[in-house]
Amino acid sequence: MIAPLVWLVVNALSEPIDAFQLPPRWIPRPPTLQNFQQVPDLIPFAQMAWNSLQIAVITTAGALLTSALAAYAFNRLRFPGRDQIFSVLLAALVVPVQLTVVPIFIMMRWLHLVDTTVAIWLPALVNVFGIFFLRQYIASIPRELDEAAIMDGAGHFWILFRVILPLARPGLTALGIFVFEASWNNFFWPYIFLSSPEKMTLPVGLVSLQGAVGGGPAVVLFAAITLVVLPILVLFLIFQRSFIASIASTGLRA
Repeated sequence: MIAPLVWLVVNALSEPIDAFQLPPRWIPRPPTLQNFQQVPDLIPFAQMAWNSLQIAVITTAGALLTSALAAYAFNRLRFPGRDQIFSVLLAALVVPVQLTVVPIFIMMRWLHLVDTTVAIWLPALVNVFGIFFLRQYIASIPRELDEAAIMDGAGHFWILFRVILPLARPGLTALGIFVFEASWNNFFWPYIFLSSPEKMTLPVGLVSLQGAVGGGPAVVLFAAITLVVLPILVLFLIFQRSFIASIASTGLRA
């Protein structure tokens, strides 16, 4: 599992003549940063990285908020049609995202949001998987805590933000990693909705870089891919304990 990542970094630090050697060389000799220096010369990497970061942060924050509110409602509140509505939401998970692009594109065009970053993060603010994920996690939190808070005069928002969410921090962390990674690596949506070069994201930039490199050294493309992968890898390493804890405990209670 780690070998392709190591091979990617090694080739990004190698001279073009040393790439694609068989057997593969696992230590660059000598290592060079020249490939990384060539990336900003071919694409506006800093601007694309800022666009990707901006979209990923807004998408992650919005999806966590809406998922927490909906998950609390579907697990703690009782209202007519609750289970039926939740079943319809789960059914949406089997619908490929490619089938929704046409109606959403028409909607974004009607709102005059085509070729804006809003068209990328606005449809992603509601995450069906996130609602299901947090609902299962909240189900593992004892209801006696809610009852004690209600006896003290707490309302639903107080219970959610002061009792439930602090206990659901591992689940929120894991979901945040999932949503951030999906948004950071998203190619399809920006490719459809964005046309201005200054608004492009990193996945779209990598495709344009591949065309720019053409018959040139592929190690420059490897260097760009390394710069894209490293933030997600660092994010996972920082929050890996919360991520593993959430996966271990989610779904223990229905």
